[in-house]
Amino acid sequence: MKMRLMAFVTGFLILALPLSGPAQDSSAIYLKRAESLYTTIWNLYRAPAYPGLFTENYPSHHNDTLTYFQGSAVKEKAVSFLWPFSGMFSATNVLLKMPAARNKYLPYLDTLVTGVEAYCDNSRFPPGYQAYPVKLEKSDRYYDDNGLVGMDYMEAYFNTRNPIYLQRAEEVFKFILSGWNADLGGGVTWLEGHKDQKPACSNGTATLVALKIYSGSKNKYYLDWGLKFYNWMMRNLLDSATGVISNDKKLDGSVNKTFWTYNTGFMLEASVMLYHFTGDKKYLTAAQSLAAAAYRHFGNKTGNGKVSMLDMPWFVVVLFRGYEALYDVDGNPDYINVIAQNVNDAWMNKDRHGLLSKNWYGHNDDPAKPKWLLDESCMVEFYARLARIKKGRSLMGDR
Repeated sequence: MKMRLMAFVTGFLILALPLSGPAQDSSAIYLKRAESLYTTIWNLYRAPAYPGLFTENYPSHHNDTLTYFQGSAVKEKAVSFLWPFSGMFSATNVLLKMPAARNKYLPYLDTLVTGVEAYCDNSRFPPGYQAYPVKLEKSDRYYDDNGLVGMDYMEAYFNTRNPIYLQRAEEVFKFILSGWNADLGGGVTWLEGHKDQKPACSNGTATLVALKIYSGSKNKYYLDWGLKFYNWMMRNLLDSATGVISNDKKLDGSVNKTFWTYNTGFMLEASVMLYHFTGDKKYLTAAQSLAAAAYRHFGNKTGNGKVSMLDMPWFVVVLFRGYEALYDVDGNPDYINVIAQNVNDAWMNKDRHGLLSKNWYGHNDDPAKPKWLLDESCMVEFYARLARIKKGRSLMGDR
């Protein structure tokens, strides 16, 4: 979820279809795809020597260069870093929301919890999750990574009502708050100990962690902090020209107007949640404005009535979460439909291992290049979310 991701940028073509589409778009078909891909990932990416952990890529040659960190690039290691690992945690949480799959995936959740705790660093105060498993090496602690852990733990709590998961999300939020300071009027930086920028990824995930904890605990402390993060984001990073969220703000006050779908997705979902919590229609209006702006900005019309969007798959699934939350409120299926068609086409471009191309249409995708765990796991989440939507069930309604 880092700023240096040009190597991962891919193009997506999307085409709107009615939500009540043909049989190929049924809930059962989407769930079957999600489960099939999940099983493939579980079998191919598990690192047997490290319980609960996965490899970064498949096939894993440990020579890929990873560019999503502050500073210099690093080489692929024995197991994945925390960000791609989180994709499997998120996917499992969505599968658990399908009644037909719940009992099957509860043991998988236990394994994922074991895995994520391998990244928990208690040697520094406050405790937080570092980028690589603690027993293997000491590494940096990113506030956005910790935001992902907090969100995953809250989704696990909504699925199970296990109080330990709520407690761990609250502990994650303590770590995130340790990075809040008065520079630029608030907000947190990207990386612990570095004060060069305050990015949308860190502050957007912090917003959602706080709001999800409030949803589960009804402790107003978290609603108040969610609003602080939300208001900071909208004041500092909402771009007036495009209507989408900028990447970051430097400590000199300049704004990096690089735009990624996921940054807008965080605030879209947060806006819908605030509308639910407060009943204030300004948040619904904000959500609808962000949704429309994201489509306008990231969508480029091509021939045959199609639209091309540029971004990586996981970034789009974060935007999709926001679109799904908005659909649950206003019933407008347009944004759901365009991405549904896109992931339908992605399914037609599997490789010989059953893995999907990161370019959903398969164009210019090097078949010899290893497949990244995050690119694959987020597709499970897509299909599981679509299965839920087609079933007429609301993810928000579980909270």
